Amino acid sequence: MSRLPAAVTLVLLLGALGVALAVVVPWTPLPGAEIVPDAARDFTAADQAREEAFSARIRPPAYTALGLSLLVSLGLGLTPLGARLAGAIGGHWTLTVLAGTAVLTLLGRLVTLPLAARAEVVRRDAGLSTRTWDLWAVDLAKAWAVSTVLTAVVLLVLVALARAAPRTWWAWAAAATAGLVVVVSFAYPVVVEPVFNRFTPLEQGQLREDLLALAERDGVPVEDVLVADASRRTTALNAYVSGFGGTRRIVVYDTLLEQAPPAEVALVVAHELAHAKHRDVLTGTLLGALGAAAAVVALGLLLTWTPLLRRAGIDGPGDPRAVALLLALTAAGTFLSAPLSNLVSRRIEARADVSSLDLTRDVETFVEVHKRLARTNLSDLDPNPVAYALFASHPSTTERLALAREWERLRG
Repeated sequence: MSRLPAAVTLVLLLGALGVALAVVVPWTPLPGAEIVPDAARDFTAADQAREEAFSARIRPPAYTALGLSLLVSLGLGLTPLGARLAGAIGGHWTLTVLAGTAVLTLLGRLVTLPLAARAEVVRRDAGLSTRTWDLWAVDLAKAWAVSTVLTAVVLLVLVALARAAPRTWWAWAAAATAGLVVVVSFAYPVVVEPVFNRFTPLEQGQLREDLLALAERDGVPVEDVLVADASRRTTALNAYVSGFGGTRRIVVYDTLLEQAPPAEVALVVAHELAHAKHRDVLTGTLLGALGAAAAVVALGLLLTWTPLLRRAGIDGPGDPRAVALLLALTAAGTFLSAPLSNLVSRRIEARADVSSLDLTRDVETFVEVHKRLARTNLSDLDPNPVAYALFASHPSTTERLALAREWERLRG
């Protein structure tokens, strides 16, 4: 392939992504606010000690699993070992891609399995997990199957295009990957969510009427209010709005219904309605599609670098054994881009908090519900800045409480 067109395309895509980030991301969710988190204002020393004890136990297996997974992926992709494992399957090149992807991703899961089990023990000891070991194993198998199928489809398309159009495959692959991001975004609520949870309509009553009225007042058309059987797995409290158009529905965890009063349930739902009102899923889909397209073009450029191909033991992007290298580069890129994607997510979540306050005008309930969520979910009240940048997709609880009080000062 010619490197110049790919390089120019990459610059244009990154430019478009930069413009989209500047335009659609609410970088200042509440203008004029001065956010000063203060855990001691809302949480007792016992609350903080309990959260710190949980964090001290859950971080080592979680961080070790992440690091080990990344090292295994890079070790397989940047040496001939991954190519040999993928090529050992033999047969038609499509079989090599599909089976190679399955073997390599399964190997990564198996290496980190003891750490995942340790993390589950910690969550059980803390009262966060209610899963049986059988259900835990089934959940892990389902998650691996879903991610492997999606990954295999993407890699199969990339290799097929590289074989069919060696000079321009990167352009076609970038367009196809961006399109897949859009398809998955729309299909996820009706295809993937039912794999992990069962949903039943919320029974007729005042709460259901109040939630539907809240959605109508916020200008968000909603078809139904469903209850997810989250208690089979966790004690965590949550709700969300998923779907588009005729498939949009409010989903409430049964744990939230059991533990929180109706006013707090309504405020959590108001936050989720804000995501629908501001079309945050569409925003995420747009940014994801641009980012995925740029990543594929960058992959195309990297796969013209002969020393890299030689190190990985492959002939080029059309070699079906390239799946190991593609997985390694994707893992590295995902890790490196996490701080930016999490920062964008935190800004979007903060805007949803502001919108929920604008809708309900109930700071007291906002504060109480987030204190309840933090205590029940054992949220990190004083996150480490590095861990916060790498892993936090939501503002910390103390930031959210400070935001609510600033909202009251500025708008109340």
